[in-house]
Formats: sequence, C-alpha cells, structure tokens
Amino acid sequence: MAKLPLAWLQLKREASRLAVALAGIAFADILMFMQLGFRDSLYYSNVRFHNSLQGEIVLVNRQTSAILSMKRFSQKRLYQALDLEDVESVDPIYVDYTSWKNPQTGIPRNLLVIGINPQNNVLQLPGLQQNLEKIQLPNVVLYDRSSRQEYGPIVAEFEQGDDVKAEVRNKLVKVGGLFTLGASFGADGNLITSDLNFLRIFVNRQPGLIDIGLIKLNRGADPNIVAQQLRSYLDKDVKVFTKQEFVDFEKDFWASSTAIGFIFTLGTIMGFIVGTVIVYQILYTEVSDHLVEYATLKAIGYSHNYFLVVILQEALILAVLGYLPGFAFALFLYEQARAATLLPVFMTSSRAVMVLFLTILMCSISGIIAVKKLKSADPADIF
Repeated sequence: MAKLPLAWLQLKREASRLAVALAGIAFADILMFMQLGFRDSLYYSNVRFHNSLQGEIVLVNRQTSAILSMKRFSQKRLYQALDLEDVESVDPIYVDYTSWKNPQTGIPRNLLVIGINPQNNVLQLPGLQQNLEKIQLPNVVLYDRSSRQEYGPIVAEFEQGDDVKAEVRNKLVKVGGLFTLGASFGADGNLITSDLNFLRIFVNRQPGLIDIGLIKLNRGADPNIVAQQLRSYLDKDVKVFTKQEFVDFEKDFWASSTAIGFIFTLGTIMGFIVGTVIVYQILYTEVSDHLVEYATLKAIGYSHNYFLVVILQEALILAVLGYLPGFAFALFLYEQARAATLLPVFMTSSRAVMVLFLTILMCSISGIIAVKKLKSADPADIF
C-alpha cells in the first residue's frame, strides 16, 4: 500500500505533463468509443428488420448475401414447407430498393420498400399493427417516421392531418400511416405496403417470385430441428435459416464482405496504438527524469519488480483518470452523431467495460515497456 502514494506523487509532480497524458488517453478512448459505437450501430441498424420478423425460420435464395442484394426464389418452396407438421403458417415477403421523390424539392432518394400480406402482421414494429388495414387500399404506403429528413417533412405534415403524397418509382402513392423501423447503413428510409401495392410499384416483378419466406412454427417446436428438416426436404436453391441465423448472416456480411466493418475495427486498433504510444512517452520520460532516484533505491536493495509495480500503478492511475473524461465526451459525441445520422449510436455497458479494459491494457503495456530502461540502469554508472 505504501507504493501507491509514490506512484501518485510522481505523476502529480509535473501537472502539465499529467494533463497532457490524460488528454492523450482520453483522445485514444474517444477514438475507440466512436469506432466501436459506429461498428455496433452498423450491425444493429442493419438487423432491426430481421429481429422484427414474427417467425422462427427464414427462407432466402441461395445466392442472397444480404438485404442489399436479395435474389428472388419461387414461393412454391415456401408453401412446400407446410408439408412439415411442425409448420403452422408461412408468409411471403417482398423487399426492394427504389427512388422516393421529395414532394417539396423533387429530389429523388433511394429507400427500402417492404411488401407484406396485410392480413398477417409478420413484422413486430411500433405503429404497424394499427395501420395494416390502411395498406389494403390501392397505392397506400406506411412511412417510417425515423427516415432521414432528406425525404421531406413527411412525418410533420402527416401528423398535422395533411394529405401526404409522393412519387415512388414514378408512381404516385399516399402515406396512410406511420411506423418505426429506423435508418441503417443500407437504407436511409423505409416504406411498408401490401404485397399487391408492392407489385403495383414494381411492375416488372413477377408475383410468384419472392425475396424472403417467413415460417411460423407450432408452439413447442424446435426451430433448429425443423430448419434441419427443411434443409433436407427443400431443393438446394434456397437457404434455410433460423431467425437468429438470419440475423447473424446479415451481420457477417457487413463484418467480412464490406470495407465498413474492417475500417471501424482498424480504427479501434489505431486508437489503441496511439494511446499506447502516448502513455509510453509519458512514462518513459517519468522514468528518465527519476533515474537517479531509482538507481539509489536499486543500490540499497530494491528489486526490479518493485519498480515495475510502481510504474504499473502509475499506468493504472493514468488509465482510470484518462478514461473518465473520454467516456463523458464519448456520450456527448454519441448524442450528436445520433441526431445527425438517425443511426442507433448508443453507449452500452459491455462497450464501456471493454474500452476500460483496453485502456488499462494499453497503459500497462506502455508501463512494462518504459520500465525496461531501469534494467540497464547501473547505480555505479549513474553516480
């Protein structure tokens, strides 16, 4: 316990150096927080649709790699699944990207259009259930209230009671209600409509070719067992996923098949390296400035491990004190990023603990490297 005050006293002796060290650690923490926050936001935002599916098993074309690049398959495969006794019901889902023309500016912008059977609520989304009847009317769509402002003041005008219409794929549609899904890295806005209205918008689509097949099982059925049975029963032109496997499939695409996931991971690594270098420079200077004192202690019998413990305690103090402002400023930046992009950039307890651990590790590595200078410090040479 007597060593801890020595570590603290050495750090606070040079207030300006301590301030620079804490600022450097806080900067490294902010960089790691932002990169990890954006990476998790990437994954979370792109699987909100997947998580909202009200079914246990999902069918997609074997050539499908993500929602961004859906390939169609015959809905006959979906109805064949009804042959299994554990299957309660099936629902076809259409998804595609097309242009939405801002009603005020006329500027087009792509969004995601989802076509479902309005008789069955296959998506668990706020605002959807009470509006399903409206999309049974021709050319009526539901608009995602979390879409970006570039699509126009749709939400504000609708809530004021105005009759909101816009062009989607050069077809005039009416906004009949609002729901909440949220923007993602793949789509800045979303529409939901009936399967019939979807085919009216995408006139080149064949009714028998669907993008997603959703399968609901009887109560008590094991999704993993039924999924394996379907893989053996259905033709190999479709992939069979449990709902969680479908979520993981999308996450894997963004993590491994796009540059975005790699860039965010690389940014986190760079933040760790930057912090390590900054802390090393501070601790190395600290050791160099007190080399005579350390040599004196060494001469009277203090072991190298003693100095290592002191330096590691300095590193731990720096880690904790630098982490706190970094954490606070990251919360502020998350709020700003969330407001600017409408992406789900939030602090999580797991990420807070992870960055704290990385900070402590970063400072500990720096301390271990810095204390090596003492190994070569011979009291006879110094004095």
